[in-house]
Amino acid sequence: MNIGIHEFLATSALLFTFGFVGVLVRRNVLVVYMCLELMLNAVTLALVGFSRFNGTMDGNVFVFFIITVAAAEVAVGLAIVVELFRRRGTVMLPALNHLKH
Repeated sequence: MNIGIHEFLATSALLFTFGFVGVLVRRNVLVVYMCLELMLNAVTLALVGFSRFNGTMDGNVFVFFIITVAAAEVAVGLAIVVELFRRRGTVMLPALNHLKH
């Protein structure tokens, strides 16, 4: 079985859609953060698909750097979420709405 570019893009679009709907619907900061990561992974999957389709390793190398930056992003994002929970006692978005002012 040969996996073509259409399968990569369809899977990537499906993952991105799930992540986007999760960001719009969910109220928990951690779940929203996981949905954002799902969207990032969908984009990297599409990048790998294009790289495989073109027969180059450029996309794979770029994905390696994306994953490295995403690991640092996770560390900083979780630290922010933990600090919000310590100060406010919740990680629900409606309760954190007053931080806009």
